[in-house]
Amino acid sequence: MMGVPTHRSRQFRLAALGIILLTVAIRLPSLLHPQPIDSEAMYSVVANEIVDGGQPYIDAVERKPPLLFWTYAAVFKVAGKFNWKALHMVALMWTLCAMVGLYVIGRELFDRNTGLIAALFYSVFQPWWAWKNLTFDAEMLMNLPIIWAWAIAFGRSSSRVRPELFLAGALLGAAFLLKQPAAIAAVPLGIYLLLPSYRTSRSLTRTNSIIEATMLTAGFFAALGLVTIVLWKQGILHEAFYWTIADHDVPHVFWQKGIVNTLIFLGACLPLVIGAIMACRDKSEIWTGRTAERTALFGLLAASAIGAAAGARFYPHYYVQLIPPLALLAAPYYACLWSRTMQPPCWILRPRVTYAWLALTVIAFSIKHWTGLAPRRVPSEAGRYLSTHSSPDDRIFVWGQTLEIYLDAHRRPASRYITTFPLTGYIFGGPIPGFDTRSRILPGAWTTLERDFARHSPIYIVDVQADPKTAQHPVKNFPILAKLLAERYQPVAHTAEGVIYRMR
Repeated sequence: MMGVPTHRSRQFRLAALGIILLTVAIRLPSLLHPQPIDSEAMYSVVANEIVDGGQPYIDAVERKPPLLFWTYAAVFKVAGKFNWKALHMVALMWTLCAMVGLYVIGRELFDRNTGLIAALFYSVFQPWWAWKNLTFDAEMLMNLPIIWAWAIAFGRSSSRVRPELFLAGALLGAAFLLKQPAAIAAVPLGIYLLLPSYRTSRSLTRTNSIIEATMLTAGFFAALGLVTIVLWKQGILHEAFYWTIADHDVPHVFWQKGIVNTLIFLGACLPLVIGAIMACRDKSEIWTGRTAERTALFGLLAASAIGAAAGARFYPHYYVQLIPPLALLAAPYYACLWSRTMQPPCWILRPRVTYAWLALTVIAFSIKHWTGLAPRRVPSEAGRYLSTHSSPDDRIFVWGQTLEIYLDAHRRPASRYITTFPLTGYIFGGPIPGFDTRSRILPGAWTTLERDFARHSPIYIVDVQADPKTAQHPVKNFPILAKLLAERYQPVAHTAEGVIYRMR
């Protein structure tokens, strides 16, 4: 009699181990990559300034919330600056912890197999298609606290007050402090606690639901309040608010990119989309007794879609926030299909076909990841030149959006404007033909730049906008920098990235 559960337990452990090993294999291109991947460079420059005693928004301007930079700084403080293998190992562990959270939700709502399938789906589809989705990016970072907040909220509790919801709210606050759109994930969870079906399933009164929703809200604002106090103590509260909240307009909606990337996402993640559609129809009564949770997950999916589209830029990594709700909605349907307790409605959903489909998806994604990262293993030519021809204490300034040069050179920036969008009015998302971005220059930005240069002059200036054929913001259009280069600097090298000037 004891042999059956022991055998099943052994099968379960082997399946869990297999999913972990698969996750390692999927992220192997990033684990072996010796350079920062895409936006990791941006966050790393800010984090390195923090490690060196500087402050975000004052010594290095970027528009993400502070907890993201503090997370990166913690990694580099422990592992050392420019330790990309350590950073990518943390990204792997972050992914695994998110998968554990999805497993907990699936197990709580259904069973262990459903939890494993939800974790498997996240492993496979989180780095969907583009190699840039392997980045330890803000979307990946915010998914972890969101998932665990929902795991806490979905958990069964004997208490009618549910004090653990305070922790769930704090986790949602932490997610917002990692990436702004994460705040919207708190809305469907708060609504879930107020649903009549939620109260009925847990034998609660309306007052109980209001108290629980209040507990969740209190945790959210407690996390925000704590970080606000820290920023105020550091004297950067005003700057943090401006760069993370106020400086986020939508000057242009990139509709064509949105349509193309959305179609690619739907095609690449079609198994999840099919599973979510079947959960919506649910003629098989899979979600019987869990209607409140299903409603909440569809609310999270809608909120995540709004978050992905909010910036109107439709970058591929924005869609990563859609993966957790899709995985949770699809997992119970595939659990029934793969356990053969349900007949597939068409041949494409037969277990063997879906197994092959997932395997081919992993292979296709891996090919994209390996081939995408392969040409980016070598440091930039400009970075290598500066590393060789400057001393560790020298400051440099890069005119453009190419932050990797700071990291490749192992040199600190001479200005807080590590990317030059405040100086040029650069529009994130791509160039707009015929639009002069100089009308969007931050008032006082050039005065601030001159003040930064007075504090620590750049020994080298790298102009990555030197090619007249491709330059969006050539130096000649900005008289202050053009005059500075003409009077105090001379060109010393032409690299693949642009022209390097040295102080006379």
